[in-house]
Amino acid sequence: RELKLRNYEPEDEELKKRKVPQAKPASVEDKVKDQLEAAKPEPIIDEVDLANLAPRKPDWDLKRDVAKKLEKLEKRTQRAIAELIRERLKGQEEELASAVGSAKQEGCDSD
Repeated sequence: RELKLRNYEPEDEELKKRKVPQAKPASVEDKVKDQLEAAKPEPIIDEVDLANLAPRKPDWDLKRDVAKKLEKLEKRTQRAIAELIRERLKGQEEELASAVGSAKQEGCDSD
């Protein structure tokens, strides 16, 4: 292992050869300039938007909590409406079939 002298000032010539030269501090000016530029706050909003400043409606939390239940009810409502439409269409088909059947019977009687 090689001996390195950093803080010690040797008097011996051979030890002076092993002394590590003084380190020069690295230039940090560029890094500091970059950090200062990054830290400068940009103007967030030039004009004040009144819509963002207005407080939330007092019932916003209630609407948020009820939203899931309303989704379930909406699905059930859509199913019920579809079922009612199907029933009406079946009823109309039966009425149409009976009307056609009665028209055929009247048509046969007239011959």
